[in-house]
Amino acid sequence: MKFLEYTPLDRLNDFLSHVNFGERTIKGCLEAYSCKHTGTDKKLSFSLEHEILDYIGKSSDTDSSSPADYLLSRSSRKTLIYLVLTLYHMYPDYDFSLVRAHQFFTEESWDSFKQIFDTYMFEASKEWVETNGGNSLLEDLYKVLDEVVRLSECEIYSYNPDCHVDPFLEKGSIWSFNFFFYNRKLKCVVSFRFCCISNLVADGFLVDDECYNDDGEIFDDMDM
Repeated sequence: MKFLEYTPLDRLNDFLSHVNFGERTIKGCLEAYSCKHTGTDKKLSFSLEHEILDYIGKSSDTDSSSPADYLLSRSSRKTLIYLVLTLYHMYPDYDFSLVRAHQFFTEESWDSFKQIFDTYMFEASKEWVETNGGNSLLEDLYKVLDEVVRLSECEIYSYNPDCHVDPFLEKGSIWSFNFFFYNRKLKCVVSFRFCCISNLVADGFLVDDECYNDDGEIFDDMDM
């Protein structure tokens, strides 16, 4: 996997690096990666493949309707390996268990992504239009993603691990989403993570002693 520099992503990343709304901040980041193996990728990919096959073998012995059935397809295993390799390059110091990772990846559609984005990035979208004018944040995001990975050819995945083992989760996180746009033909992945951080927790005014969720009290006063 190789990090790819795309100028079209820079404008969105600059805006999403820190959208402050007083008691909370919305942050986001887009990164593009080539799926061509570099460095230790080949060795790691081989190791991950064996890990999957071992898991499939154990699952088939204990459960005839295992949730890992889709991994029987080499194409599906290859996709999962690319996604996990992307995670490794984003967080090289974190040990991602592939066996657990497949439980956290969910295939999405553009419509399901759009629904989440429109709901949780509502305030950031308003700020984008006020600052830049013209198109909405989602429209500009669509154009950039389409330019980089051709959305019509993409498979979209969300990554939602348990909050206690989520390397994306920052101190004071109220909510967090991680999406991957994978173009099999181009052998390219774009990751998009966006989150909302409580400035009160991040600045030490409140103790971050648990993972926030959609029903948390700190989420109730958000204008959505």
